[in-house]
This record gives sequence, structure tokens and C-alpha cells, in this order.
Amino acid sequence: MISKKMLAALNKQIKEELYSSYLYLSMSAYADHQNLKGFAHWLRLQAAEENAHGLRIMDYLLSIGQPVTLEAIDKPPAQFGTPKAMFESVLKHEQKITAFIHKLYEQAVEEQDYRTQIMLQWFVTEQIEEEEQVQEILARIEAVDEKMSAILWIDKELKKRGGD
Repeated sequence: MISKKMLAALNKQIKEELYSSYLYLSMSAYADHQNLKGFAHWLRLQAAEENAHGLRIMDYLLSIGQPVTLEAIDKPPAQFGTPKAMFESVLKHEQKITAFIHKLYEQAVEEQDYRTQIMLQWFVTEQIEEEEQVQEILARIEAVDEKMSAILWIDKELKKRGGD
């Protein structure tokens, strides 16, 4: 059985993952409104992925007979500025989520909660991939110095992302 402290922390992480989904959905709507359909597509898929992350933790708790307590999700912003500013926000948010995951993992190690460590290892690896992917997109945007013709090319490339 996991500790009450770990249970509370995992329930909080579900909230963080679902907020991430909500944030990226808001970004997707903003990008779509800006007629950046590729950015909107990429962000919508990212929102779905983050929702799946929340469900993954929820399913873990349920599989070990623990209660899930869903907390209120904060309202995300609705304006995100330029594509560069938007992806700088995405990177900053992913880094924040990485820090939360690392803190959870450290807690699981400290408590000798081996099965939670195993479950969280997937998230540690996933966050490496998340940050790398966003850094790559941000580097492309920075390389073109936000010239609109190049942004439209990146937009077209992002639209090719399949459902991961």
C-alpha cells in the first residue's frame, strides 16, 4: 500500500496533467483562431496526450486499490502571443512538469515505494521526450526569426503529426 502522502501527491499530479491538457487545448484554439492550423493540430494532439498521462496515473491508483480524488483545474490563459512566445511557454510548462515528476520519483525512492517508482519511470522517460520535441520546434521557430513565410512552413510540418 502506498503512503497517504504519496497518494495525495499522485492525485495532485493527475490535476497537473489534466491542467496541461487544458492549457494545450487553449493554445490550440488560439493557434487555430490565428489561422495556424498546423500549430493548432500539434497542440490538440499534445492536449490529448497530456489527458492520457492523467488517466495513466488514475488507472495506476485504481489498479492498486487506491482512491482517486480529482481536484479543480485552473482556467488556462487564452492569449499566447507569437508562435515563439507560445512555444517558449510550452517549454517552460514542460520543464515545470518534469520537476514535479522528479519530485514524485524522489518521494517514491525515499518511501521505498518500488511499484510507484516503476510507474513513474515511464513519466521520467516521457518528459525527456516531451522537452526534446518542444525544444526542436522552438529551435526551428528561432532559426527562421519568425519570418511569416517560414512560420507557415513550420505550421505545415506540424500539421503532419500523427496521433501518438
